[in-house]
Amino acid sequence: MSPSHPRTPRQLINFSKQKGKEIIANFDGGLITSDAGIVWIAELDKKLGITEKFGNCFQDHRHQSYVDHSVHELLAQRLYGIILGYEDVNDHDKLRHDPALKIALEKLNELEDKKGWLAGKSTINRLEYCPETIFDQKTSRYHKIEPNFEAIEKSFVEFFLESYKKPPLSIILDMDVTDDQVHGNQEGAFFNSYYHGVCYAPLYIFCGHHLLVAKLRSSNVDPADGALDELQRIIGLIREKWSETHILVRVIVPMPVKKSSIFVKISL
Repeated sequence: MSPSHPRTPRQLINFSKQKGKEIIANFDGGLITSDAGIVWIAELDKKLGITEKFGNCFQDHRHQSYVDHSVHELLAQRLYGIILGYEDVNDHDKLRHDPALKIALEKLNELEDKKGWLAGKSTINRLEYCPETIFDQKTSRYHKIEPNFEAIEKSFVEFFLESYKKPPLSIILDMDVTDDQVHGNQEGAFFNSYYHGVCYAPLYIFCGHHLLVAKLRSSNVDPADGALDELQRIIGLIREKWSETHILVRVIVPMPVKKSSIFVKISL
């Protein structure tokens, strides 16, 4: 007996080729993933070189003959996980088997091979903040990957400058402080009466949709703490490339009365 409704043709999605192989997604079941969109994110990342550039901001002191996952791969996997909504490092013990994430990280040829597994939480955790500084690579047992914070901070401004084909006539820098509420005993978190909770008070500077500064700070400091230093730093980098561009700085200043704010404009 014929079905009352015609069958919908099978829907196929074609991704870019990888290592000479076609990548096709369908909805027929089998080896499935709910995060196939990360493949497109990874293609954009490779085109812009974002995680590759940030990966170069780390020093890797691990013995390379024992390394399965490069710093760039660890960083890309961590960032892709956050993009997908998996903020906890623990999530990667399951994500390491996800076929879409494997394709995004160019592990296509080892989908069923244990050697093709992505990094687990214990390996990715080596990228996380550690108060220890590597003075002696031989005696530092656990802390083997060290970030260059100055290079990382500079990269945000470089991405912004590279997004323009020619210097603009003027730009607007927006500086703001906000709250990042915490729900535990995180180091450096304090109660802030303005935000009515235990939180951090990160400092942000944007130019349009471009993030130039993201500085995590304790909430027991003055809202303007470090703001001038950050402005001078990024304006100096901008001036190296765009000497004639007019810069307008807009600062949102928190006011204690009724939790309001005012704008302060500075023209440079």
